[in-house]
Amino acid sequence: MKTLPALDLSVILVYLAGMIAVGVYFSRKTGSADQFTTASGRIPGWAIGMSLYATFLSSNTFLGVPGKAFGANWNSFVFSLSMPLAAWVATRFFVPFYRHTGEVSAYTHLEHRFGPWARTYAVVCFLLTQLARMGSIFFGIALSLQALTGYPMATIMLVVGSCIIIYTVLGGMEAVIWTEVVQGVVKTSGAVIILWLVVQGMPGGVSHIMDIGTTDNKFSLGSFAPDFTQPTFWVVLLYGFFMNLNNFGMDQNYVQRYHTTTSINEAARSVWLCVYLYVPISLLFFFIGSALYAYYQTNPDLMDAVRLQVATERLPAGSQAAIRQLAGTLSAADIGDKVMPHFMVNKVPAGLLGLIVAAIMSAAMSTISSGMNASATVFSMDIYQRYINPNLSAKNSLRLLYIATTLFGVFGMLTGIAMIGVKSVLDVWWLLSGIFAGGMLGLFLLGIISRQTRNAEAFTATVVGVLVIVWLTFSGQLPAEYTYLRNPLNQNMTMVIGTLTIFLVGLLLTKLRSRKGEPVPTTPPHRSLTN
Repeated sequence: MKTLPALDLSVILVYLAGMIAVGVYFSRKTGSADQFTTASGRIPGWAIGMSLYATFLSSNTFLGVPGKAFGANWNSFVFSLSMPLAAWVATRFFVPFYRHTGEVSAYTHLEHRFGPWARTYAVVCFLLTQLARMGSIFFGIALSLQALTGYPMATIMLVVGSCIIIYTVLGGMEAVIWTEVVQGVVKTSGAVIILWLVVQGMPGGVSHIMDIGTTDNKFSLGSFAPDFTQPTFWVVLLYGFFMNLNNFGMDQNYVQRYHTTTSINEAARSVWLCVYLYVPISLLFFFIGSALYAYYQTNPDLMDAVRLQVATERLPAGSQAAIRQLAGTLSAADIGDKVMPHFMVNKVPAGLLGLIVAAIMSAAMSTISSGMNASATVFSMDIYQRYINPNLSAKNSLRLLYIATTLFGVFGMLTGIAMIGVKSVLDVWWLLSGIFAGGMLGLFLLGIISRQTRNAEAFTATVVGVLVIVWLTFSGQLPAEYTYLRNPLNQNMTMVIGTLTIFLVGLLLTKLRSRKGEPVPTTPPHRSLTN
Protein backbone atom coordinates (compact mmCIF):
# COMPACT_ATOMS: atom_id res chain seq x y z
CA MET A 1 0.00 0.00 0.00
CA LYS A 2 2.55 2.47 -1.21
CA THR A 3 0.41 5.65 -1.13
CA LEU A 4 -0.75 5.19 2.46
CA PRO A 5 1.09 6.81 5.37
CA ALA A 6 3.02 4.41 7.59
CA LEU A 7 0.56 4.87 10.47
CA ASP A 8 -2.40 3.85 8.32
CA LEU A 9 -0.49 0.93 6.86
CA SER A 10 0.35 -0.23 10.39
CA VAL A 11 -3.33 -0.13 11.43
CA ILE A 12 -4.32 -2.23 8.41
CA LEU A 13 -1.54 -4.77 8.91
CA VAL A 14 -2.37 -5.12 12.61
CA TYR A 15 -6.01 -5.72 11.72
CA LEU A 16 -5.16 -8.38 9.11
CA ALA A 17 -2.73 -10.07 11.48
CA GLY A 18 -5.39 -10.07 14.19
CA MET A 19 -7.94 -11.78 11.94
CA ILE A 20 -5.43 -14.47 10.97
CA ALA A 21 -4.47 -14.89 14.64
CA VAL A 22 -8.12 -15.57 15.49
CA GLY A 23 -8.17 -18.32 12.88
CA VAL A 24 -4.97 -19.82 14.28
CA TYR A 25 -6.39 -19.70 17.84
CA PHE A 26 -9.62 -21.49 16.96
CA SER A 27 -7.82 -24.00 14.75
CA ARG A 28 -6.86 -25.78 17.97
CA LYS A 29 -10.55 -26.43 18.64
CA THR A 30 -11.51 -27.47 15.11
CA GLY A 31 -11.14 -31.22 15.41
CA SER A 32 -14.37 -32.34 13.75
CA ALA A 33 -16.77 -31.46 10.95
CA ASP A 34 -19.43 -30.54 13.54
CA GLN A 35 -17.09 -28.06 15.18
CA PHE A 36 -16.14 -26.61 11.79
CA THR A 37 -19.77 -26.09 10.66
CA THR A 38 -21.74 -25.33 13.87
CA ALA A 39 -19.11 -24.62 16.57
CA SER A 40 -20.72 -27.54 18.46
CA GLY A 41 -23.73 -25.36 19.29
CA ARG A 42 -22.21 -23.35 22.11
CA ILE A 43 -22.09 -19.75 20.82
CA PRO A 44 -24.16 -17.17 22.79
CA GLY A 45 -27.13 -15.61 20.99
CA TRP A 46 -25.77 -12.04 21.18
CA ALA A 47 -22.61 -13.08 19.35
CA ILE A 48 -24.69 -14.76 16.64
CA GLY A 49 -26.78 -11.59 16.33
CA MET A 50 -23.62 -9.51 15.88
CA SER A 51 -22.41 -12.06 13.35
CA LEU A 52 -25.65 -11.83 11.35
CA TYR A 53 -25.47 -8.04 11.52
CA ALA A 54 -21.89 -8.08 10.24
CA THR A 55 -22.92 -10.39 7.39
CA PHE A 56 -25.67 -7.98 6.34
CA LEU A 57 -23.33 -5.00 6.67
CA SER A 58 -21.07 -5.99 3.81
CA SER A 59 -18.94 -3.82 1.57
CA ASN A 60 -22.02 -3.60 -0.66
CA THR A 61 -23.57 -1.60 2.17
CA PHE A 62 -20.41 0.30 3.05
CA LEU A 63 -19.81 1.50 -0.51
CA GLY A 64 -22.92 0.68 -2.53
CA VAL A 65 -25.47 2.29 -0.19
CA PRO A 66 -23.76 5.70 0.05
CA GLY A 67 -23.22 5.50 -3.70
CA LYS A 68 -26.94 4.93 -4.30
CA ALA A 69 -27.91 7.75 -1.91
CA PHE A 70 -25.39 10.06 -3.59
CA GLY A 71 -26.64 9.27 -7.09
CA ALA A 72 -30.36 8.99 -6.36
CA ASN A 73 -32.20 9.03 -3.03
CA TRP A 74 -33.15 6.81 -0.08
CA ASN A 75 -35.35 4.50 -2.13
CA SER A 76 -33.13 1.49 -1.37
CA PHE A 77 -33.59 2.05 2.38
CA VAL A 78 -37.07 0.54 1.98
CA PHE A 79 -35.22 -2.79 1.74
CA SER A 80 -34.19 -2.33 5.37
CA LEU A 81 -37.73 -1.37 6.39
CA SER A 82 -38.94 -4.79 5.23
CA MET A 83 -36.60 -6.63 7.60
CA PRO A 84 -38.80 -6.64 10.76
CA LEU A 85 -41.67 -8.44 9.02
CA ALA A 86 -39.34 -11.02 7.47
CA ALA A 87 -37.66 -11.49 10.88
CA TRP A 88 -41.04 -12.06 12.54
CA VAL A 89 -41.91 -14.80 10.05
CA ALA A 90 -38.47 -16.37 10.48
CA THR A 91 -38.49 -16.42 14.28
CA ARG A 92 -42.13 -17.56 14.44
CA PHE A 93 -41.81 -20.43 11.97
CA PHE A 94 -38.41 -21.06 10.40
CA VAL A 95 -36.08 -21.02 13.41
CA PRO A 96 -38.14 -23.58 15.40
CA PHE A 97 -38.51 -25.70 12.26
CA TYR A 98 -34.76 -25.98 11.67
CA ARG A 99 -33.93 -26.50 15.31
CA HIS A 100 -36.45 -29.33 15.58
CA THR A 101 -35.20 -31.09 12.45
CA GLY A 102 -31.61 -30.87 13.66
CA GLU A 103 -30.38 -30.77 10.06
CA VAL A 104 -27.47 -28.40 9.52
CA SER A 105 -28.17 -28.06 5.80
CA ALA A 106 -31.13 -25.85 4.96
CA TYR A 107 -31.98 -27.99 1.94
CA THR A 108 -32.10 -31.56 3.25
CA HIS A 109 -35.82 -31.39 3.99
CA LEU A 110 -36.57 -30.55 0.33
CA GLU A 111 -35.49 -34.06 -0.57
CA HIS A 112 -37.83 -35.44 2.09
CA ARG A 113 -40.69 -33.49 0.52
CA PHE A 114 -40.08 -33.69 -3.21
CA GLY A 115 -37.12 -35.93 -3.91
CA PRO A 116 -33.40 -35.50 -4.73
CA TRP A 117 -34.02 -33.09 -7.63
CA ALA A 118 -35.51 -30.44 -5.29
CA ARG A 119 -32.56 -30.57 -2.94
CA THR A 120 -30.07 -30.40 -5.79
CA TYR A 121 -31.88 -27.51 -7.46
CA ALA A 122 -31.92 -25.46 -4.24
CA VAL A 123 -28.25 -26.23 -3.59
CA VAL A 124 -27.21 -25.12 -7.08
CA CYS A 125 -29.23 -21.88 -6.71
CA PHE A 126 -27.66 -21.25 -3.30
CA LEU A 127 -24.11 -21.80 -4.52
CA LEU A 128 -24.66 -19.51 -7.51
CA THR A 129 -26.12 -16.87 -5.17
CA GLN A 130 -23.08 -17.15 -2.93
CA LEU A 131 -20.70 -16.74 -5.84
CA ALA A 132 -22.62 -13.63 -6.92
CA ARG A 133 -22.56 -12.28 -3.37
CA MET A 134 -18.89 -12.97 -2.76
CA GLY A 135 -17.94 -11.65 -6.17
CA SER A 136 -19.82 -8.38 -5.71
CA ILE A 137 -18.25 -7.91 -2.28
CA PHE A 138 -14.74 -8.61 -3.55
CA PHE A 139 -15.44 -6.09 -6.30
CA GLY A 140 -16.68 -3.51 -3.78
CA ILE A 141 -13.62 -3.70 -1.57
CA ALA A 142 -11.24 -3.62 -4.55
CA LEU A 143 -13.07 -0.57 -5.90
CA SER A 144 -12.30 1.32 -2.71
CA LEU A 145 -8.77 0.13 -2.09
CA GLN A 146 -7.74 0.78 -5.67
CA ALA A 147 -8.36 4.48 -5.08
CA LEU A 148 -6.14 4.34 -1.99
CA THR A 149 -3.28 2.23 -3.29
CA GLY A 150 -3.24 2.53 -7.07
CA TYR A 151 -2.85 -1.24 -7.33
CA PRO A 152 -4.99 -3.18 -9.84
CA MET A 153 -8.33 -4.36 -8.51
CA ALA A 154 -7.52 -7.98 -9.33
CA THR A 155 -4.33 -7.81 -7.22
CA ILE A 156 -6.25 -6.36 -4.27
CA MET A 157 -8.85 -9.14 -4.46
CA LEU A 158 -6.15 -11.79 -4.47
CA VAL A 159 -4.35 -10.35 -1.42
CA VAL A 160 -7.45 -9.74 0.69
CA GLY A 161 -9.02 -13.02 -0.43
CA SER A 162 -5.95 -14.98 0.62
CA CYS A 163 -6.17 -13.56 4.15
CA ILE A 164 -9.87 -14.44 4.35
CA ILE A 165 -9.25 -17.98 3.16
CA ILE A 166 -6.51 -18.52 5.76
CA TYR A 167 -8.51 -17.60 8.86
CA THR A 168 -11.75 -19.16 7.60
CA VAL A 169 -10.13 -22.50 6.80
CA LEU A 170 -8.12 -22.58 10.00
CA GLY A 171 -10.83 -21.61 12.49
CA GLY A 172 -14.09 -22.82 10.97
CA MET A 173 -17.46 -21.39 12.01
CA GLU A 174 -16.30 -20.36 15.48
CA ALA A 175 -13.55 -18.19 14.02
CA VAL A 176 -16.01 -16.78 11.47
CA ILE A 177 -18.49 -15.76 14.17
CA TRP A 178 -16.04 -14.17 16.60
CA THR A 179 -14.17 -12.31 13.88
CA GLU A 180 -17.53 -11.02 12.66
CA VAL A 181 -18.29 -9.71 16.15
CA VAL A 182 -15.09 -7.66 15.98
CA GLN A 183 -15.75 -6.69 12.38
CA GLY A 184 -19.25 -5.45 13.24
CA VAL A 185 -17.77 -3.04 15.77
CA VAL A 186 -14.96 -1.93 13.45
CA LYS A 187 -17.16 -1.23 10.43
CA THR A 188 -19.76 0.66 12.52
CA SER A 189 -16.99 2.80 13.99
CA GLY A 190 -15.66 3.49 10.50
CA ALA A 191 -19.08 4.69 9.32
CA VAL A 192 -19.47 7.03 12.29
CA ILE A 193 -16.00 8.50 11.67
CA ILE A 194 -16.73 9.14 7.98
CA LEU A 195 -20.00 10.90 8.77
CA TRP A 196 -18.33 13.01 11.45
CA LEU A 197 -15.59 14.08 9.01
CA VAL A 198 -18.12 15.01 6.31
CA VAL A 199 -20.24 17.04 8.72
CA GLN A 200 -17.16 18.76 10.17
CA GLY A 201 -15.99 19.77 6.70
CA MET A 202 -19.41 20.98 5.59
CA PRO A 203 -20.12 24.71 5.93
CA GLY A 204 -23.32 24.97 7.93
CA GLY A 205 -23.07 21.39 9.19
CA VAL A 206 -26.11 19.12 9.33
CA SER A 207 -28.62 21.88 8.65
CA HIS A 208 -26.94 22.72 5.33
CA ILE A 209 -26.85 19.03 4.40
CA MET A 210 -30.58 18.79 5.13
CA ASP A 211 -31.29 21.90 3.04
CA ILE A 212 -29.41 20.63 -0.02
CA GLY A 213 -30.83 17.11 0.36
CA THR A 214 -34.38 18.41 0.65
CA THR A 215 -33.99 20.73 -2.34
CA ASP A 216 -32.62 17.93 -4.55
CA ASN A 217 -35.06 15.30 -3.24
CA LYS A 218 -32.28 13.17 -1.77
CA PHE A 219 -34.31 11.91 1.19
CA SER A 220 -37.18 10.45 -0.85
CA LEU A 221 -38.14 6.81 -0.30
CA GLY A 222 -39.39 6.66 -3.88
CA SER A 223 -42.75 7.06 -5.51
CA PHE A 224 -45.77 5.61 -3.71
CA ALA A 225 -47.63 5.16 -7.00
CA PRO A 226 -48.76 1.58 -7.80
CA ASP A 227 -46.18 1.35 -10.58
CA PHE A 228 -44.17 -1.86 -10.82
CA THR A 229 -42.12 -0.80 -13.84
CA GLN A 230 -39.99 1.57 -11.74
CA PRO A 231 -38.17 1.09 -8.40
CA THR A 232 -41.06 2.59 -6.44
CA PHE A 233 -41.52 2.25 -2.69
CA TRP A 234 -43.73 -0.81 -3.20
CA VAL A 235 -41.34 -2.56 -5.59
CA VAL A 236 -38.39 -2.25 -3.20
CA LEU A 237 -40.58 -3.21 -0.22
CA LEU A 238 -41.73 -6.39 -1.96
CA TYR A 239 -38.22 -7.22 -3.11
CA GLY A 240 -36.86 -6.56 0.37
CA PHE A 241 -39.44 -8.74 2.08
CA PHE A 242 -38.88 -11.69 -0.22
CA MET A 243 -35.09 -11.34 -0.16
CA ASN A 244 -34.97 -10.99 3.63
CA LEU A 245 -37.35 -13.92 3.95
CA ASN A 246 -34.91 -15.87 1.81
CA ASN A 247 -32.02 -14.71 4.01
CA PHE A 248 -33.59 -15.51 7.37
CA GLY A 249 -35.63 -18.48 6.21
CA MET A 250 -33.49 -20.59 3.92
CA ASP A 251 -30.08 -19.04 3.29
CA GLN A 252 -27.48 -21.48 4.60
CA ASN A 253 -25.44 -18.57 6.01
CA TYR A 254 -28.23 -17.87 8.49
CA VAL A 255 -29.73 -21.33 8.98
CA GLN A 256 -26.32 -22.70 9.90
CA ARG A 257 -26.00 -20.08 12.63
CA TYR A 258 -29.31 -21.15 14.17
CA HIS A 259 -27.58 -24.43 15.04
CA THR A 260 -24.59 -22.73 16.69
CA THR A 261 -26.69 -21.39 19.58
CA THR A 262 -27.74 -23.25 22.71
CA SER A 263 -31.54 -22.96 22.23
CA ILE A 264 -34.39 -21.86 19.96
CA ASN A 265 -34.87 -18.71 22.01
CA GLU A 266 -31.22 -17.74 21.66
CA ALA A 267 -31.41 -18.28 17.89
CA ALA A 268 -34.55 -16.10 17.68
CA ARG A 269 -32.93 -13.36 19.76
CA SER A 270 -29.96 -13.35 17.42
CA VAL A 271 -32.25 -12.61 14.45
CA TRP A 272 -33.93 -9.71 16.24
CA LEU A 273 -30.59 -8.30 17.41
CA CYS A 274 -29.47 -8.29 13.77
CA VAL A 275 -32.58 -6.32 12.79
CA TYR A 276 -32.26 -3.85 15.66
CA LEU A 277 -28.66 -3.12 14.67
CA TYR A 278 -28.90 -3.16 10.89
CA VAL A 279 -31.96 -0.96 10.28
CA PRO A 280 -30.60 2.18 12.02
CA ILE A 281 -27.04 1.62 10.82
CA SER A 282 -28.18 1.20 7.21
CA LEU A 283 -30.01 4.52 7.63
CA LEU A 284 -26.70 5.99 8.79
CA PHE A 285 -25.07 4.86 5.54
CA PHE A 286 -27.83 6.46 3.48
CA PHE A 287 -27.30 9.70 5.37
CA ILE A 288 -23.57 9.45 4.65
CA GLY A 289 -24.39 9.30 0.94
CA SER A 290 -26.65 12.35 1.17
CA ALA A 291 -24.05 14.18 3.25
CA LEU A 292 -21.37 13.43 0.66
CA TYR A 293 -23.69 14.70 -2.07
CA ALA A 294 -24.15 18.00 -0.22
CA TYR A 295 -20.42 18.22 0.48
CA TYR A 296 -19.47 17.72 -3.17
CA GLN A 297 -22.17 20.10 -4.35
CA THR A 298 -20.57 22.82 -2.23
CA ASN A 299 -17.12 21.82 -3.55
CA PRO A 300 -17.60 21.62 -7.35
CA ASP A 301 -13.87 21.22 -7.93
CA LEU A 302 -13.99 17.92 -6.06
CA MET A 303 -17.05 16.84 -8.04
CA ASP A 304 -15.21 17.60 -11.28
CA ALA A 305 -12.22 15.60 -10.08
CA VAL A 306 -14.38 12.51 -9.47
CA ARG A 307 -16.03 12.88 -12.87
CA LEU A 308 -12.62 13.12 -14.52
CA GLN A 309 -11.44 10.02 -12.64
CA VAL A 310 -14.45 7.98 -13.79
CA ALA A 311 -14.14 9.23 -17.36
CA THR A 312 -10.46 8.27 -17.41
CA GLU A 313 -11.32 4.75 -16.23
CA ARG A 314 -13.97 4.41 -18.94
CA LEU A 315 -11.67 5.73 -21.69
CA PRO A 316 -8.21 4.50 -20.65
CA ALA A 317 -6.86 5.00 -24.18
CA GLY A 318 -8.85 8.14 -24.97
CA SER A 319 -7.49 11.60 -25.62
CA GLN A 320 -7.66 14.30 -22.96
CA ALA A 321 -10.33 16.10 -24.98
CA ALA A 322 -12.48 12.97 -25.21
CA ILE A 323 -12.05 12.23 -21.52
CA ARG A 324 -13.05 15.75 -20.51
CA GLN A 325 -16.02 15.66 -22.85
CA LEU A 326 -17.22 12.40 -21.29
CA ALA A 327 -16.61 13.75 -17.77
CA GLY A 328 -18.93 16.66 -18.50
CA THR A 329 -21.78 14.28 -19.30
CA LEU A 330 -21.52 12.12 -16.17
CA SER A 331 -24.34 12.40 -13.66
CA ALA A 332 -24.28 11.90 -9.90
CA ALA A 333 -25.55 8.33 -10.45
CA ASP A 334 -22.57 7.58 -12.73
CA ILE A 335 -19.99 8.47 -10.09
CA GLY A 336 -21.78 7.38 -6.88
CA ASP A 337 -19.57 4.38 -6.08
CA LYS A 338 -16.39 6.46 -6.54
CA VAL A 339 -17.24 9.32 -4.20
CA MET A 340 -16.54 7.73 -0.82
CA PRO A 341 -13.12 6.36 -1.89
CA HIS A 342 -12.30 9.81 -3.31
CA PHE A 343 -13.32 11.48 -0.04
CA MET A 344 -11.21 9.05 1.96
CA VAL A 345 -8.12 9.66 -0.18
CA ASN A 346 -8.36 13.44 -0.03
CA LYS A 347 -10.07 14.34 3.24
CA VAL A 348 -9.45 11.66 5.88
CA PRO A 349 -6.41 12.36 8.11
CA ALA A 350 -3.62 9.87 8.67
CA GLY A 351 -4.40 7.26 11.30
CA LEU A 352 -8.15 7.50 10.84
CA LEU A 353 -7.75 6.50 7.22
CA GLY A 354 -6.19 3.19 8.25
CA LEU A 355 -9.11 2.52 10.59
CA ILE A 356 -11.65 3.24 7.85
CA VAL A 357 -9.81 1.03 5.36
CA ALA A 358 -9.84 -1.71 8.00
CA ALA A 359 -13.59 -1.14 8.40
CA ILE A 360 -14.14 -1.57 4.65
CA MET A 361 -12.00 -4.69 4.66
CA SER A 362 -13.93 -6.06 7.62
CA ALA A 363 -17.18 -5.35 5.80
CA ALA A 364 -15.99 -7.60 3.00
CA MET A 365 -14.37 -10.23 5.17
CA SER A 366 -17.39 -10.95 7.35
CA THR A 367 -19.74 -11.75 4.49
CA ILE A 368 -17.18 -13.58 2.37
CA SER A 369 -15.92 -15.79 5.22
CA SER A 370 -19.44 -16.83 6.23
CA GLY A 371 -20.30 -17.47 2.58
CA MET A 372 -17.24 -19.66 2.17
CA ASN A 373 -18.06 -21.72 5.25
CA ALA A 374 -21.75 -22.10 4.33
CA SER A 375 -20.96 -23.02 0.72
CA ALA A 376 -18.44 -25.63 1.83
CA THR A 377 -20.97 -27.09 4.27
CA VAL A 378 -23.66 -27.35 1.60
CA PHE A 379 -21.27 -28.85 -0.94
CA SER A 380 -20.04 -31.41 1.59
CA MET A 381 -23.47 -32.49 2.88
CA ASP A 382 -25.77 -31.99 -0.10
CA ILE A 383 -23.51 -32.89 -2.99
CA TYR A 384 -20.40 -34.87 -2.06
CA GLN A 385 -21.80 -37.00 0.75
CA ARG A 386 -25.16 -37.33 -0.99
CA TYR A 387 -23.98 -38.39 -4.45
CA ILE A 388 -20.26 -39.22 -4.34
CA ASN A 389 -19.24 -40.75 -1.00
CA PRO A 390 -21.85 -41.04 1.77
CA ASN A 391 -19.49 -42.94 4.08
CA LEU A 392 -16.79 -40.36 4.70
CA SER A 393 -14.73 -40.82 7.83
CA ALA A 394 -14.61 -37.99 10.35
CA LYS A 395 -11.08 -37.12 9.27
CA ASN A 396 -11.90 -37.09 5.56
CA SER A 397 -15.08 -35.10 6.17
CA LEU A 398 -13.06 -32.35 7.86
CA ARG A 399 -10.46 -32.46 5.08
CA LEU A 400 -13.22 -32.08 2.49
CA LEU A 401 -14.52 -28.98 4.30
CA TYR A 402 -11.04 -27.46 4.27
CA ILE A 403 -10.64 -28.06 0.53
CA ALA A 404 -14.16 -26.87 -0.36
CA THR A 405 -13.80 -23.71 1.72
CA THR A 406 -10.58 -22.84 -0.08
CA LEU A 407 -12.05 -23.50 -3.51
CA PHE A 408 -15.14 -21.38 -2.89
CA GLY A 409 -12.92 -18.54 -1.73
CA VAL A 410 -10.96 -18.77 -4.97
CA PHE A 411 -14.14 -18.94 -7.08
CA GLY A 412 -15.48 -15.87 -5.25
CA MET A 413 -12.34 -13.94 -6.12
CA LEU A 414 -12.60 -14.94 -9.77
CA THR A 415 -16.24 -13.83 -9.84
CA GLY A 416 -15.24 -10.46 -8.39
CA ILE A 417 -12.54 -10.05 -11.01
CA ALA A 418 -15.13 -10.79 -13.71
CA MET A 419 -17.30 -7.92 -12.38
CA ILE A 420 -14.66 -5.24 -12.93
CA GLY A 421 -16.14 -2.41 -14.94
CA VAL A 422 -19.76 -2.57 -13.77
CA LYS A 423 -21.62 0.66 -13.02
CA SER A 424 -23.09 -0.07 -9.58
CA VAL A 425 -22.05 -2.89 -7.26
CA LEU A 426 -25.36 -2.74 -5.40
CA ASP A 427 -27.40 -3.02 -8.59
CA VAL A 428 -25.37 -6.03 -9.76
CA TRP A 429 -25.84 -7.84 -6.46
CA TRP A 430 -29.57 -7.18 -6.38
CA LEU A 431 -29.99 -8.42 -9.96
CA LEU A 432 -27.99 -11.64 -9.55
CA SER A 433 -29.47 -12.50 -6.16
CA GLY A 434 -32.98 -11.99 -7.52
CA ILE A 435 -32.32 -14.41 -10.38
CA PHE A 436 -30.90 -17.24 -8.28
CA ALA A 437 -32.90 -16.85 -5.07
CA GLY A 438 -36.38 -16.45 -6.58
CA GLY A 439 -36.87 -20.03 -7.68
CA MET A 440 -35.26 -21.42 -4.54
CA LEU A 441 -37.57 -19.49 -2.20
CA GLY A 442 -40.68 -20.38 -4.18
CA LEU A 443 -39.94 -24.11 -3.97
CA PHE A 444 -39.10 -23.82 -0.28
CA LEU A 445 -42.39 -22.08 0.57
CA LEU A 446 -44.35 -24.60 -1.47
CA GLY A 447 -42.73 -27.45 0.43
CA ILE A 448 -43.34 -26.12 3.93
CA ILE A 449 -46.76 -24.50 3.50
CA SER A 450 -48.60 -26.87 1.15
CA ARG A 451 -48.56 -30.27 2.82
CA GLN A 452 -50.58 -31.79 -0.03
CA THR A 453 -48.26 -30.91 -2.93
CA ARG A 454 -46.58 -33.90 -4.54
CA ASN A 455 -43.30 -34.28 -6.37
CA ALA A 456 -44.87 -33.90 -9.83
CA GLU A 457 -46.65 -30.64 -9.00
CA ALA A 458 -43.55 -29.18 -7.38
CA PHE A 459 -41.32 -30.13 -10.32
CA THR A 460 -43.73 -28.69 -12.88
CA ALA A 461 -44.14 -25.48 -10.88
CA THR A 462 -40.37 -25.10 -10.60
CA VAL A 463 -39.86 -25.55 -14.34
CA VAL A 464 -42.55 -22.92 -15.03
CA GLY A 465 -41.02 -20.58 -12.45
CA VAL A 466 -37.50 -20.91 -13.87
CA LEU A 467 -38.79 -20.14 -17.37
CA VAL A 468 -40.56 -17.06 -16.02
CA ILE A 469 -37.38 -15.92 -14.23
CA VAL A 470 -35.34 -16.39 -17.40
CA TRP A 471 -37.86 -14.34 -19.36
CA LEU A 472 -38.02 -11.60 -16.72
CA THR A 473 -34.23 -11.37 -16.66
CA PHE A 474 -33.21 -11.60 -20.29
CA SER A 475 -36.19 -10.52 -22.38
CA GLY A 476 -34.89 -6.95 -22.36
CA GLN A 477 -32.18 -8.13 -24.77
CA LEU A 478 -34.68 -9.09 -27.45
CA PRO A 479 -34.43 -7.26 -30.82
CA ALA A 480 -36.55 -4.16 -31.43
CA GLU A 481 -39.11 -6.06 -33.52
CA TYR A 482 -39.94 -8.15 -30.44
CA THR A 483 -40.35 -5.24 -28.06
CA TYR A 484 -43.82 -6.43 -27.10
CA LEU A 485 -42.24 -9.59 -25.60
CA ARG A 486 -39.91 -7.69 -23.29
CA ASN A 487 -40.42 -7.68 -19.53
CA PRO A 488 -42.07 -4.35 -18.59
CA LEU A 489 -41.44 -4.77 -14.86
CA ASN A 490 -38.57 -3.40 -12.80
CA GLN A 491 -35.69 -5.88 -12.38
CA ASN A 492 -36.29 -6.05 -8.62
CA MET A 493 -39.63 -7.73 -9.33
CA THR A 494 -37.83 -10.75 -10.79
CA MET A 495 -37.49 -12.48 -7.43
CA VAL A 496 -41.01 -11.54 -6.35
CA ILE A 497 -42.67 -12.84 -9.53
CA GLY A 498 -40.44 -15.92 -9.71
CA THR A 499 -41.19 -16.88 -6.11
CA LEU A 500 -44.93 -16.35 -6.46
CA THR A 501 -45.04 -18.20 -9.78
CA ILE A 502 -43.58 -21.40 -8.35
CA PHE A 503 -45.67 -21.21 -5.19
CA LEU A 504 -49.01 -20.38 -6.88
CA VAL A 505 -48.57 -22.76 -9.83
CA GLY A 506 -47.76 -25.53 -7.36
CA LEU A 507 -50.90 -24.77 -5.34
CA LEU A 508 -53.02 -24.63 -8.51
CA LEU A 509 -51.76 -27.98 -9.77
CA THR A 510 -52.35 -29.52 -6.35
CA LYS A 511 -55.90 -28.16 -6.33
CA LEU A 512 -56.62 -29.50 -9.82
CA ARG A 513 -55.42 -32.95 -8.81
CA SER A 514 -57.57 -32.99 -5.69
CA ARG A 515 -60.64 -32.09 -7.76
CA LYS A 516 -60.10 -35.21 -9.86
CA GLY A 517 -60.67 -37.27 -6.76
CA GLU A 518 -57.14 -38.58 -6.34
CA PRO A 519 -56.04 -39.37 -2.78
CA VAL A 520 -54.21 -36.47 -1.17
CA PRO A 521 -51.20 -37.48 0.93
CA THR A 522 -49.97 -35.19 3.65
CA THR A 523 -46.47 -34.53 4.83
CA PRO A 524 -45.42 -36.33 8.02
CA PRO A 525 -45.54 -33.99 11.03
CA HIS A 526 -41.77 -33.71 11.49
CA ARG A 527 -41.44 -32.40 7.94
CA SER A 528 -44.06 -29.67 8.20
CA LEU A 529 -43.52 -26.11 9.25
CA THR A 530 -47.03 -25.87 10.66
CA ASN A 531 -46.62 -28.69 13.18
